[in-house]
Amino acid sequence: MRILRQLFEFTDNRTGIQELTKEALYENIPGGSKWRYISGSMLVFAFVTQMITGTFLAMSYSPSSTTAWASVYYIQNELSGGWLLRGIHHYMAQAMVVLLPIHMLQVVLEKAYVKPREFNYWLGLVLMLITFGLGLTGYLLPWDQKGYWATKVATNLMTLPPGGAAMQKMVVGGTEYGNLTLTRFFALHVLVLPGALIGFLVLHLALFRKHGITAHSSDKRGDEYFWPKQVLKDAVGCAILFALIFWIAIAREGAELGPPAEPTKAFDAARPEWYFLFLFQLLKKFQSEFVGAIVVPGLIFGFFFMMPLIAKFRPRHLFNGHFINVSVMGLLFLGAGYLTFEAMQEDNYTLSEERLAEVRESSDPSDKVELEKHDKAARFHRDKEAAERDYNRIAALIDYQGIPVAGPLELLRNDPEIMGARLFKAKCASCHAYDDPSTEGIELGEFAGPNMPEGWDAESGSDFGAPNLYGFGSVNWIKNVLTPEKIKSVDNFGATAHRAGSMVDFVENGLNGDFDDQITKIAKALSAEAGLVYEPLTDEVDAIAEGNELIQNGDWNDYGTACTDCHSYKENEEIGGGPDLTGYASADWIRQMISDPSHSSMYGYDGADNNDRMPAFKEFLTEKEIDLLVQFIRQDMKNLNR
Repeated sequence: MRILRQLFEFTDNRTGIQELTKEALYENIPGGSKWRYISGSMLVFAFVTQMITGTFLAMSYSPSSTTAWASVYYIQNELSGGWLLRGIHHYMAQAMVVLLPIHMLQVVLEKAYVKPREFNYWLGLVLMLITFGLGLTGYLLPWDQKGYWATKVATNLMTLPPGGAAMQKMVVGGTEYGNLTLTRFFALHVLVLPGALIGFLVLHLALFRKHGITAHSSDKRGDEYFWPKQVLKDAVGCAILFALIFWIAIAREGAELGPPAEPTKAFDAARPEWYFLFLFQLLKKFQSEFVGAIVVPGLIFGFFFMMPLIAKFRPRHLFNGHFINVSVMGLLFLGAGYLTFEAMQEDNYTLSEERLAEVRESSDPSDKVELEKHDKAARFHRDKEAAERDYNRIAALIDYQGIPVAGPLELLRNDPEIMGARLFKAKCASCHAYDDPSTEGIELGEFAGPNMPEGWDAESGSDFGAPNLYGFGSVNWIKNVLTPEKIKSVDNFGATAHRAGSMVDFVENGLNGDFDDQITKIAKALSAEAGLVYEPLTDEVDAIAEGNELIQNGDWNDYGTACTDCHSYKENEEIGGGPDLTGYASADWIRQMISDPSHSSMYGYDGADNNDRMPAFKEFLTEKEIDLLVQFIRQDMKNLNR
């Protein structure tokens, strides 16, 4: 004990730590400790938590457009406890934003913003702006779709005021968002803004200690020192805050991470963090972006800045300056809350099927507005669900093959389940559906195809579509084509010019009997040509052999016609009357059909062109894009565990 006392005296003589501790803990609190005083300490505690968690996160973060998302993915999914660390950092940042207006309201209600505390109040406003800046710069760092596009919208608003374009270029690091953007936002987020916040916080606390607490002594409540009661109250508040954030981080399994940013793919689900939604919604209220994004927020902040001066206005009636400040600030907070609620409601605006049908047919302007709101919300949820699907898919690809040196976008660009689906939607879905008929509705990664014309029927209707390609080449898909009751459905030949052709006639009249066994064997033989990875037929050798015989022998059906009477198949190479069935639905076969459907081995057989409206996509797509489409249709990479 003597050694410890000597060490303490040695340190105290050289640092004055005992006097500093006494000054910190034995500050007088007029009227005693109060629970409403804890918000300031909770804000400081939240910032310290951010500093600690941010330091550890920075140790594993790599700020470049090829590595940022991958490093955050590593933190979230591979680093021990990384998901929890990131979750605490993310949700504590939101807690700071919640605590800021609470603390500000307490300061104003306690009149801690008037003489002689004006400068300390203004320092608080600066600290609030820095906190918002930390939220904005941190949003981009994961380099995912949501953060990228939301930040791009925010930084584009910087160009509105005079000189804003130069400021935006400086912040972004040029005209394009990329490596320089990330490094600058990272530097702002971990160095510049925290350093500024610490500096202004020191000044803020120094002025607070200089002027003391605004409360007055009372006969009912005696004065108390900061220690121990107020320290205990502050500690309880901070402990509750941390426990709440810790619970939220665990409950939500860390912070959300979307798919990697794609600068070439717009994202309709891009939104700022919820605490910026009121500004996002405010922007929609004005035709001029300059007014909504610069003028109105500037006037509001100007009012906050002028509040200490307005408070000096004291006429001899109820509405003095302080009352005006409290009233206007309360209305502004309520307005921000309402705009936040309104923005969330708009993103979830839906119409019933009956009402949706009504407004689509209506010419009433109010109905058009209602329809636009519905469609906008639908696009928001569509892109949000697609982003979740893309993220899960990329995570599966990472487990399957890791992240390439070129970055996670390389996984996305080479994946048929993502890029093939997008190509199908853009190039094929205007005619073809890609919809699993065994499930209800259209799932993500599936497409409904064109809408059926009103009153359409297979006998007299127009050629508005093409076969549903989900499961193309599978045993079940081929059986449906060879089933009399199904061949003229819209999922097969019903919406094409081929519904009046010889193939439909053969199926409807030549197979209109008990031929299920033969049809199944033929389907297995043709599906074996496809070699689909999700439907191996290794145990069907005998059925495939019998199916091959049936394809080349027509004695079994009512017409006495073999498939090879029209189609080339294996050794029957010179037959012309339908597409070549050798290698049917294989990758090479589909590639040829997509590239040039009028080729002699497809619908250009026998010197004729029986192609029904399908363009030669070799004129519009690269070989890589065609390969992605082929793999998507065949579902070659759908299940990575096979």
